[in-house]
Amino acid sequence: MSKSKTGSPYVRQIVFAALFLAIGQVLPLVTAHIPVIAKMISPMHIPAFLCGFVCGPIWGAVVGFVCPLLRMLIFGMPAFPMSLYMAFELCAYGVMAGLLYRLFPKKVPYLYINLVISMIVGRIVYCIVFATFSGNVAGVPAFFTLFGSQFVNTWAGILIHLVLIPPIVLALKKAGLTANE
Repeated sequence: MSKSKTGSPYVRQIVFAALFLAIGQVLPLVTAHIPVIAKMISPMHIPAFLCGFVCGPIWGAVVGFVCPLLRMLIFGMPAFPMSLYMAFELCAYGVMAGLLYRLFPKKVPYLYINLVISMIVGRIVYCIVFATFSGNVAGVPAFFTLFGSQFVNTWAGILIHLVLIPPIVLALKKAGLTANE
């Protein structure tokens, strides 16, 4: 990508990645006093998805992985080992959102398809990491139970993500601020 009036794409990627990392630290503070709501809405997922869409799969992976671990170090939440499980999950969100955004046509329906696929892959990664690190490898039925609970317990967050993320990506694209083309 050539240099534009808004600066080099690499500099924009770094700036946006830092911004999304900061948002990932601050946004959960909105729901921190009600942990059940925070878990349901999954506010830290939003910047991981956005970073993948806007900055690409590499920055999406970095921000997604670092965000919950940094938040654990700064605020003590999410507690370990949950922060580790989430690091892999959010990393998968960032990678998938970034890769699929490059592969799919830049039309609205594909943003939603991308987001849904990224959510599914991220939750699969979460379940695999959870089973691996917790030593709870109880077989296929237990995996599908955990996988299903990841959707049942976060249905509100899924809806919020589907409502918020595509319009934000479209607005940033229209403003010429995405570097992931």
